[in-house]
Amino acid sequence: MRKIAIVFPGIGYHTDKPLLYYGKKLAAADGYEIVDVTYGELPAGAKGSAAKMEEAGRVALSYARKELENLDFSQYDRILFLSKSLGTAVGAAYARERGLAVSQVYYTPVEQTFRYPAQRAVAFHGTKDQWVETPVVKDGCEQQGILLFITEGANHSLETGDAEADIRNLAVIIRQTREFMQGLEC
Repeated sequence: MRKIAIVFPGIGYHTDKPLLYYGKKLAAADGYEIVDVTYGELPAGAKGSAAKMEEAGRVALSYARKELENLDFSQYDRILFLSKSLGTAVGAAYARERGLAVSQVYYTPVEQTFRYPAQRAVAFHGTKDQWVETPVVKDGCEQQGILLFITEGANHSLETGDAEADIRNLAVIIRQTREFMQGLEC
């Protein structure tokens, strides 16, 4: 069985940061081929500005299209998208645009993510996320049947400021990610 995991980073949250780094390690250990998407330069000032966020999403999606244009998804039996923040919207838009049957791991989805229907997805959100309010994420996940895990007191990086608590929370999030991925095998 051929499996591929495409990794869509956020703005400033690259694929070598904890959530995506360990998500990729899980996928690789499960036999997924890993492809990191990079966006190049994105418009500044997206946080707090709907217009700039829209623009950043369009630019990031155009980079993703270009990076993935030669990838033949029909060669894969299973497609997994691991994404963070803006990357959740980019991955969701890309899957819809290409008509791909994908499973999605949304680390701190943004509001735009919920414009695109998810087939199989899990989401992780912190109650102190500065980019999107908890009710927006709860409603979006509920409407699409997305399994949602909430970390109390965590920000948009799913961190609280207490390093030891953050490490414990990261371990829980990665375990929940692994359980979601194992459920895809059924």
